[in-house]
Amino acid sequence: MITQDSIEALKARLDVVDVVGSYIELKKAGANFKAPCPFHDEKTGSFVVSPSKQIYHCFGCGAGGDSVKFVMEYEKLNYPEALEKLAQTYNFTLGYTETKHNKPRSNLMEKVNELYQNLLTSQSTALAYIKERGIYASSVEKFGIGYAPDSNATINFIKAQMLNMSEAVELGVVGYNSDNKSTYARFTERITFPIHSTNGSIVGFGGRTITGHQAKYINSPETPLFNKSRLLYAYHHARQDIYKQKEIVITEGYLDVIMLHQAGFKNAVATLGTALTPEHLPLLRKGEPRIVMAYDGDSAGRAAALKAAKLLSASGFNGGVVIFGQGLDPADMVKNGAVEELSNMFRKPKPFIEFVLDETLSLYNLADPKAKEASMHEGISYLKTLSPMLQDKYKGYLGQRLGINPSYIKLTNQTGTNQNTQLVQRNLHKDMWELSLIKTVLEQPQLIDQILDVLDPSLLQFHSREFSLALQGHSDAPELMAILVDEHIKALQDEEALKAELVSFLSKHYERELKKVNMQTSISFEEKAFYIRKFRGKIAKLKRGELAEL
Repeated sequence: MITQDSIEALKARLDVVDVVGSYIELKKAGANFKAPCPFHDEKTGSFVVSPSKQIYHCFGCGAGGDSVKFVMEYEKLNYPEALEKLAQTYNFTLGYTETKHNKPRSNLMEKVNELYQNLLTSQSTALAYIKERGIYASSVEKFGIGYAPDSNATINFIKAQMLNMSEAVELGVVGYNSDNKSTYARFTERITFPIHSTNGSIVGFGGRTITGHQAKYINSPETPLFNKSRLLYAYHHARQDIYKQKEIVITEGYLDVIMLHQAGFKNAVATLGTALTPEHLPLLRKGEPRIVMAYDGDSAGRAAALKAAKLLSASGFNGGVVIFGQGLDPADMVKNGAVEELSNMFRKPKPFIEFVLDETLSLYNLADPKAKEASMHEGISYLKTLSPMLQDKYKGYLGQRLGINPSYIKLTNQTGTNQNTQLVQRNLHKDMWELSLIKTVLEQPQLIDQILDVLDPSLLQFHSREFSLALQGHSDAPELMAILVDEHIKALQDEEALKAELVSFLSKHYERELKKVNMQTSISFEEKAFYIRKFRGKIAKLKRGELAEL
């Protein structure tokens, strides 16, 4: 394996303009260089190389990265091969070492899962639960369902098998007690569901209590192999059917997936105890399937479906939402024999955009003119996340749902009167302000704490996703690379300038929130009074030039 020190030394020697320029012709454009993108067919130069940031980014297809990434993509090489090619080109000697990462991956997770599977056959309570839920023995075997014993039994098994206890801790099977010396098994007295990576290896577990633990379901903790925001349960089983059918059904739980597969819906997967996130999107794009979100009809399910539909529609995905009512879920419907009904529901989901608009409007009392106006503005804010063509198409839908003339719905891609132009400019200013804040996070990390004391991603109206990515350090995300190479976006350079901008932004935000609360009819008088006092206090503090903490 190539040593990290020599990789960093090689990267320090590389110049992205020199590397990229050795493959394609670059032309100077201000502080950057431009060219037609080598990764997709285009005539205009939307491919930008930034010498100051040492990255490239295409505004057309989203390709981007550093010198090594460019060579990987252009030459179709893996990471070590690209490093060795660059080292050879620039007469640099790489260092190599043998490390634990060079050894074959151990079978610890598979061994532990074998223990769980073997124990299930003798656990009458667990077997009774599985039978009661309608799960076949063939599904138990297919999905590797097992049973985790008490903590001591798992610890003793790991020791008896001479498995590495430190690795068991690293992989989330075992944890350290508060004394940091003794260990405990994370899964005890639970039905277990092994979670696999896309290539089929076990990377974690989910567990369902049958003995009354406080948490009904738990998942493995985050580990080097297990990131629940990037994985989908049973994707390795569903992958071929997803590619074949050009459709993926996303549910909320393990049992939903198992029962759907049992009924023939073998393109079903589930999120792992978390909402759908931007990190799931690269996996969802594989095979370019239509996406059907199949969520429960309770308040939590509808809220999760709304969030997912916003994310997917803004990201250009095709598909829709199916909401289950009357306390049922996909697993219940399969057990009850309603397979044909399920099939019809999946064939005709409510399209993402219609679902978002309908759910958004349902949160307001549309009989109240002020609330109706507020709901219109929230609907408009959502439409602005879509392409101009979709904005134009669905403004009519929004107008129809509100019972108003679509001409009242002003979108940023429209032109017309001076009033419309001013509205566009104000929205562009807001966009640029948020982008400036994101660039500040990327370029001035010492200011992050000051920002997070008073602001979180949910407060941003247009670029909350990019702000979240920046806070998480995903500077290689295409959206953030686009911000970094854009010379028109300026980062704030010091604390005083940042404070002044935050005071201005937060004042407007809390004024909006105060108006929204005043128009709310679905909350109690006490709750409304609490929020009014809260927002008025923050506004007063901001008017004194003081930042109001979250």
